Amino acid sequence: MTISLTPKNSERSRNVQQIAYSILQNITSVANEIDSNQLELEKALMSLGKSGLLGLRVPQKWGGLELNQQDYFNYQLLVARYSGALSFLQTQHQSAAAMLASSQNHQLQQQYLPHLSYGKILLGIAFSQLRRSGEPPVKAVPTTDGYYIEGIVPWITGWGIFQEFIIAAKSPDGKAIFGMMPFVENNQLNGNITFSKPMHLCAINSTNTVSATVTNWFLPNARLVAIKPSNYIQENDRKKVLYFTSFALGCAMAGIDIMIEVSKKKSLAFITDTINSLKVEVNQCRNSIELANKNPDTDFATKLHLRAKAINLAQRCAVAAVTVSSGAANHKNNAAQRVYREALVYTVSAQTTDIMEATLKNLVPRF
Repeated sequence: MTISLTPKNSERSRNVQQIAYSILQNITSVANEIDSNQLELEKALMSLGKSGLLGLRVPQKWGGLELNQQDYFNYQLLVARYSGALSFLQTQHQSAAAMLASSQNHQLQQQYLPHLSYGKILLGIAFSQLRRSGEPPVKAVPTTDGYYIEGIVPWITGWGIFQEFIIAAKSPDGKAIFGMMPFVENNQLNGNITFSKPMHLCAINSTNTVSATVTNWFLPNARLVAIKPSNYIQENDRKKVLYFTSFALGCAMAGIDIMIEVSKKKSLAFITDTINSLKVEVNQCRNSIELANKNPDTDFATKLHLRAKAINLAQRCAVAAVTVSSGAANHKNNAAQRVYREALVYTVSAQTTDIMEATLKNLVPRF
């Protein structure tokens, strides 16, 4: 099933949610396999692609759905509720697609954008190194027709799944250079790209996260996606501090879903009371985030508090799911165990010093 681009935004948004929900319902029984099995993850990813759900922020003229901020938030929350691995992987692709959609390189847009919504081309991103202080891990040395890229890329998700990725590197004047790179071992002239083996992470192992070593790789201007100011990543992190709350809240709801299933077998009033209490907190946090996103005057401190609150809810709901699951939660393939590990991932995803501090303050109120 695909989504028509012609209906009004509200109708198109409802269609996205309905189709996504029906797809995700079908993966509920294999969510634990998706967490550790690349083939199951790819199958789930392409089930979204078949319905055109992999280019949600791509303009309609390029075959995307061009969802607004709130509708995109709701979609991301829904996917995170059913599978952290699928949520994390498809987000990398969606982010790459959004960056290409805003690029001034029209040739690249024509080459890639029409193929992204349906997953005919899959792209990753490698931006996190821009957050690191000191000597840039990845450098871009300008030359006549482009840049020479050199350095260690610490995190790239999607090895063996994505065909290419957008790399971020720092130029000598501090600007952030973004360009297209092959996501396979490659040699050209005196340059090359090599990749590590997939990392053994506590969760979402099937997403195949690797590091890369880039040596003297020539990035021609024709492959350049964007050039951003030196403070780009810091400003972007502040601007999008609420972005990752959709994943944390989705994780929180996954924990509540597990509790509901357990309560059908363990008829204990205190479990039901806990479910109802956590539901209220999650809904209140979600509503507050929606209002904050709609209000351009919402200050950074308020947004930061809501980010930490969403993280805290993911942690608490996951622990609650583990608690009611009793000893069974010790099994690696138990749903509560998976959601608990996903909560750890969302605690540190796109973490900045401000977010770290706010998260700790929520854990230790007297701090």
